[in-house]
Amino acid sequence: MYAYKHIPQPPHSAGEPYKGLRPRIDPSQMPSPIDVIESDREKWEGNIFMTLPGNNPPLSTSDFTAFDQGNSSPKFVRVSTWNLPGSSRLAKECDIPLAAVFQPFADLDPREESIPVVDCGDSGPPRCEECRGYINPWCAWTAGGWRWKCNLCGHETQVLPDYFCNLDANLMRMDLPNRPELNKGTVDFVVSGKEYWAPPPLPRMSSSYFSIEPPSSQAREPKSLNCLFAFDVSLEATRTGFLKSACDVLRDLLYGGTSLDGTLSEPSFPQGSQLAILTYDTSLHFYDLSPASSLASMIVVSDLEEVFIPLREGLFVDPWKSRTAIEGLLKALPERYLDTVIDNAALGGALLAGLASLAGRGGHIIVFQTVLPAIGPGALEPPRDQTSLYGTDKERTMFLPRHQTWRDIAEECSEEGIGVSMFLGMSKPIDIGSIGIVSSTTGGELFFHPKFNPARDQHVLASQLRRLLTRTTVYNCLLRVRCSNGLRISNYYGNFHERSVSDLDIGILDSDKAISVHIEHSRKLDAREYAFLQCAVLHTTPDGQRRVRTCNLALQVADLAANVFRYADMDAVVCHLARESMSKLTSSRMAHIREELTDRCSSILLGYRRNCAAATAVSQLIIPEVFRALPVYTLAITKCKPLKGRNVSADVRNYHAQKILSMGVRATMQHLYPRLLALHDLSDDTALPDPTTGQMSFPSLMRNSHVYMEAHGVYLIDNEDLMIFWVGSSVSPQLLLDLFGMDDLQALEPNIIQLPVLHSRLSTQVRNILTHRYARRGRTPKMLLVRQNMDGTEIEFSDMLVEDQNNAAMSYLDFLCLIHKQINAVLTNGESLSGGPSLRGSPW
Repeated sequence: MYAYKHIPQPPHSAGEPYKGLRPRIDPSQMPSPIDVIESDREKWEGNIFMTLPGNNPPLSTSDFTAFDQGNSSPKFVRVSTWNLPGSSRLAKECDIPLAAVFQPFADLDPREESIPVVDCGDSGPPRCEECRGYINPWCAWTAGGWRWKCNLCGHETQVLPDYFCNLDANLMRMDLPNRPELNKGTVDFVVSGKEYWAPPPLPRMSSSYFSIEPPSSQAREPKSLNCLFAFDVSLEATRTGFLKSACDVLRDLLYGGTSLDGTLSEPSFPQGSQLAILTYDTSLHFYDLSPASSLASMIVVSDLEEVFIPLREGLFVDPWKSRTAIEGLLKALPERYLDTVIDNAALGGALLAGLASLAGRGGHIIVFQTVLPAIGPGALEPPRDQTSLYGTDKERTMFLPRHQTWRDIAEECSEEGIGVSMFLGMSKPIDIGSIGIVSSTTGGELFFHPKFNPARDQHVLASQLRRLLTRTTVYNCLLRVRCSNGLRISNYYGNFHERSVSDLDIGILDSDKAISVHIEHSRKLDAREYAFLQCAVLHTTPDGQRRVRTCNLALQVADLAANVFRYADMDAVVCHLARESMSKLTSSRMAHIREELTDRCSSILLGYRRNCAAATAVSQLIIPEVFRALPVYTLAITKCKPLKGRNVSADVRNYHAQKILSMGVRATMQHLYPRLLALHDLSDDTALPDPTTGQMSFPSLMRNSHVYMEAHGVYLIDNEDLMIFWVGSSVSPQLLLDLFGMDDLQALEPNIIQLPVLHSRLSTQVRNILTHRYARRGRTPKMLLVRQNMDGTEIEFSDMLVEDQNNAAMSYLDFLCLIHKQINAVLTNGESLSGGPSLRGSPW
């Protein structure tokens, strides 16, 4: 089967064997996800994708450039099929979930055009009088240019005199080349009118904080983004060095510092933004950072039940004007609390303080927390042993907040346009299921550093905070997705607050976040016309300008199942299935979700078999080309940390569930099926600049299984969150010397934080690969080194090999056999998925 002797399976969490008689599947004929990824990469790298309807886009894992021809780039929106079924009946027969994944502020390739900014003056952008959709390239012009027909609802709207232009012989506007909103699928409209300001929060019976001013009922005037940095100064924060690391990192990001390799780093705080600093334990400590004083004066608020802001001037300041006070404070904080004996930190009180200080404006709260908040609003008791919950109806309580206060804070922050991001450096369980809802509901992000060690983790924390502050970020967001007639949005998935059935409140939204929608038919579509989607995000930029970003998509309509499958998008389907599964954790057992995922995979392949390959033998497993890797990605979802069987802490499950719910398509695919490289097999010219063009070619990936690994090799695996070097027990000393600078396997340091800079070709190649990946994702992941059968962390590496039998689930081969068995049983017994019992109820 294999041309060489592979290693035995490394130590791993136990898997699940196949039960019953195994159908005959040749292991060498198993569909390879790597073949799919590499063939698409070869096709699209260096080429331009034209976005007009009728083309299959590149996979999200390929580095491509897109040219916007009126349809948004696949980097901004992907749909589960680029040929929508013309009717609900056809959609049900195909069984491909109709979904779209929007990442409105995704990073663009430097070679791509920037998003055009369109200012239509005080009147704002032209909008449909009926559905309130925004004008876009797919609208039609009538009445000599005095009216335009909405592509979403068909209503004709009068054109304002200052927007009028005559039409040419093709009924196109004469000024079309000069109107980006009529040429490009993605545009930013500047909106200065008060009707576009962020709406006030919904009235509440009582306020969660004290203020001498009544709650405002007026819309919020757009202003520049303010950030509040809140530091837990309890005993745990000082003992672990988390407080000192956080202060040092923030100081370097504000004013520049020195990175690990000795290079100087530039200041990263957004220009024009202001910041405030808050510390807290069993009380709240505010700081007057006024430029007039070189020392920050502290004001203590000890009443956690009625939080208020004790100062108006000097709380939020320009970091450059108050540099002396801020630098002095950040240097002094770790020493000031070095001898503290307080082991509690009132996170709920700190968040309410941030809410009170940013209410009526919006902004970003960035928290550094190390202990379970056992005091103040939302006080939590240490969680009980949760192993007894597995397999019971109470299992879902692990994913729900244990105190209503956390949900209330989350909703209030979201409605006020405030996002909350948390850096967690705990040594004990911190109940992410409760406190994490604040980040997920407001559009913020969680950063997970269990058992924080400054020597190992500080550079990762610095990279994460730098990415947090420098990536494209907007706030005070209101998002709506509109469909053309015949379609409707049935569900939203992601990190947001659903203010109404159609509008999503998002405190902050950045370039790494995505939301997905599930689409349903409301009537039959005409195959001769396009179907349309429009995502509009009303937001405030960090410099205080109110804008609307619109992403438009025109899709062909199909009457034949073959066309629906031909233009299907596996990446969008997998991302949607993963998000849908994460959202069900609060209502269903994990075992049921895993079973349902298997059923969904089987039913998609069965839909193809029935409608496109009915003449083939029942005993054959038929997988369409576009879904070749669907089974292995479905298996990967069942093996991910939120869903995997066996004991995984509730904090780890909740952290990864929230992460998967918010990640873009590319990040999701690379997280589910980690990239594995054989570093000892790199060719001489790989990952080195071409002497003539200066371009680099990067090595092909390999399949995630131990059966493709050798004991004399060195491998790198990367799941976007963790990067692990695996060193075989029979590795060549010269290989170790070229890569790690030492030839003794026993002397290697498992907790490496970066590769040494050596002058060998292999070292240069691997460092170039890592640099390329860091640049693509904008941050540095955690790094480990494991030696075969020597280091306990080898289990982390082995559990990333999703094709192996591990993580309380089957191997890829066994999973394919199960899929084959399910489809075969349905075809043989003549059952109907649409009307008969579900696959889960079948005898297997």
